[in-house]
Amino acid sequence: MKLLIAGGAGFVGSALACMLKEAHSHYQIICIDNLKRRGSELNVPKLQKRGVKFLHADIRSSTDIKELGAFDIIIDAAAEPSIQSGITSSLDYLVASNLNGTINLLEEANKYGAAFLFLSTSRVYPFTQLQKVRLNEQSDRFVLAQDQEIAGVTKNGISENFDTQIGSRSFYGSSKLASELFVQEFSILRGLPTVINRCGVIAGPGQFGKVDQGVAVLWVAKHFWKDKLNYIGYDGKQVRDFLHIDDLFSLINWQVQNLDKVNGEIFNVGGGDNFSLSLRQLTDLCEEFTGNSLKIESTNERSADIPIYITDNSKVTKASGWQPQKSPKMLVNDIYQWLVKHERELKPILNI
Repeated sequence: MKLLIAGGAGFVGSALACMLKEAHSHYQIICIDNLKRRGSELNVPKLQKRGVKFLHADIRSSTDIKELGAFDIIIDAAAEPSIQSGITSSLDYLVASNLNGTINLLEEANKYGAAFLFLSTSRVYPFTQLQKVRLNEQSDRFVLAQDQEIAGVTKNGISENFDTQIGSRSFYGSSKLASELFVQEFSILRGLPTVINRCGVIAGPGQFGKVDQGVAVLWVAKHFWKDKLNYIGYDGKQVRDFLHIDDLFSLINWQVQNLDKVNGEIFNVGGGDNFSLSLRQLTDLCEEFTGNSLKIESTNERSADIPIYITDNSKVTKASGWQPQKSPKMLVNDIYQWLVKHERELKPILNI
């Protein structure tokens, strides 16, 4: 089995590569990355140590991709992941990476008959509609109300039936949705085996978190180094479900080995309601593990922000039997232990 992982020096790509190689030593795994994300260069030695080949290549360049040759499976984990991308800046890099890059990879997959696993995002669902989901407010978080009028909002969260067409979803979300459409066209018109995973918040040790992407690591790191934080909107009661990278791996590993059972499918993939936290609840966990308490002030929400997103995993669980196993408390502990172990090399990257 020969696998190509695009975005392979990023948090998700490198973690999947290392865990797939550990689980299947006979797999030949090649990771490509343009190393634009600060800290991604630290993952290259980690990949090489585990027997994963790394190539400095950019999916925006069709020439780079054409030189890679044949693969059995391509996992597209490459993206400009910031929800704020393009709102007050140029769209060039966002579109070139998230849409054109995916098309370049699809062309190569089609050339060699490779299966294509696409890591998409819950941000394909319009924030203008998600802002209309009915909520109840508790002392430290929002919860989904029992009575909902919008299709695709279930007792478990947001399902694949939530409409992707009505309203605005951000430039980032639009770029990923456009890529999803191309993945589906390659599946139907050219017979390419494909799976689309619409992921929620993925987190864990090895992630170089920022304000606009990677909030769990950012929150733990800021507490660890006693730095400043703000609740951006909703007074810290906004809620996300958190998916530990180990749990994402267990699903991708299953899909790689069972593509015939999920070919052409789209799945929502996240931590689910039981593994959801508000920022205030995340703050409590960070204080518990670090022993540090910060004064956190509230500011206005940003463009495209939403008060709650919880993944309904019912479809993917029914198809595969997969369910997340690692709780938010386990997640925070893993991140904290990673910071303690690698404080010297991580401080220049995360303590900014």
